[in-house]
Amino acid sequence: MNYFDDTIAAISTPVGQGGIGIVRISGTKSIEIADKIFKSKKQGRLSNAKPSMLYGHVVYPVNGNVIDEVLVSVMRSPNSYTKEDVVEINCHGGMISVKRILEIILEQGARLAEPGEFTKRAFLNGRINLSQAEAVLDLINAKTDESMRIALEQLKGGLSERLSVIRKALIEICASAEAYIDFPEDEIEIKTGKQMIKQIKEIRHEIEHLSRTFQEARFFRDGLSVAIIGRPNVGKSSLLNALLKKDKAIVTEIPGTTRDLIEDYLNINGLPIRMMDTAGIRNSDETIEKEGIRRSLNAMDNADFIIAMFDGSEEMTEDDIELLEKVKDKNAVIAVSKADLPPRISTDIIQKTGRRCLYISALTGDGLEDLKSFIFNSNLKNWKEEREGIVVTNLRHKQALDRASSSLEKAAGLLSDNQPLEIFSIELRDALDSIGSIIGTVTTEDILDKIFSDFCIGK
Repeated sequence: MNYFDDTIAAISTPVGQGGIGIVRISGTKSIEIADKIFKSKKQGRLSNAKPSMLYGHVVYPVNGNVIDEVLVSVMRSPNSYTKEDVVEINCHGGMISVKRILEIILEQGARLAEPGEFTKRAFLNGRINLSQAEAVLDLINAKTDESMRIALEQLKGGLSERLSVIRKALIEICASAEAYIDFPEDEIEIKTGKQMIKQIKEIRHEIEHLSRTFQEARFFRDGLSVAIIGRPNVGKSSLLNALLKKDKAIVTEIPGTTRDLIEDYLNINGLPIRMMDTAGIRNSDETIEKEGIRRSLNAMDNADFIIAMFDGSEEMTEDDIELLEKVKDKNAVIAVSKADLPPRISTDIIQKTGRRCLYISALTGDGLEDLKSFIFNSNLKNWKEEREGIVVTNLRHKQALDRASSSLEKAAGLLSDNQPLEIFSIELRDALDSIGSIIGTVTTEDILDKIFSDFCIGK
């Protein structure tokens, strides 16, 4: 069953020049609309074609003038991405060609697709569930092979299958409880009540296990944000360039060269790292530099991990000591830079903090591999054990799991205290709704709008 009456269209490839551009049409009139603009001397009309790829030209319906030479894919319902009739026009990848083809498709009666509407139709038409739909976006945004592997696992239905088993077990418990509610003369047996409590605790344990995987697994979806913090000229920009192996940040001997955040991604063992080079932190009255320092402090507060840098070729300053105080309660590592130069820094103050201290040189590369290993291992302490199973990377999923766990805890407590089964049943149903919101058996329009608004228009 289709949930939409209109036919949608959009450009499904990135805007710009490329070898191929794809314009996608989906809906009941997609083949009819494509037939009006596609002409093929040898292969005839699309409406008569079997699911296949046909060669021909896109033309203006009014005068028959050729717009582009194309290959057209025809996918008939329900064997398509959206489970609707879908036509994909593969044209040359110039900006003018794809835009012109989209324009005449819209003139023939299609509507411009909203962000994520193709995937939203795939969900509403039952081809994928909601967690799989979200995995499509994760797959598009994956920055490393490991990020892609996790997204593919969710797209294949790994998480939803696990949650479906949990829902089935909860439904059975709920059905048993409501049977007793319907026949109040039959009091629940003590043995049955204890068995229900045991089952609920086992299910809750499994839900909590899934929820705990989020803390580390989320880094593979969103990236681990790492801020390089220190006073001016300690080597922050040089470290960024050395880690990225490219000249991303300007490096000079003039203090305060970096005035704003400079970001780029680094891959450490499959973990996407969002590296942030920040403006040097020191006491300053210069307006622009003060704004840069404010942004540096903000980055430090919001980062998942901090590299606190100190110049090993100079003695520690008051700014250095203040920085140590700022990061004392943060997830951080101390990096002493310029290890290729004669050391002048006294590390007594650093050692008193009890933090790991790494000596590095952006010039020679000494210590950089140790730094990368420390970043990975200090943030993914349990990943080696967890990575073989299903993990939760989406904050919405974690919050729903936590709500389900809380409801089950209340339900078990109510049953233990011999409270009315009606209240017990309400908590069970709240848990079922929370789990259902992950896979889409329970949804609201607001949830769907938020999820699919993050997609690009052509997906």
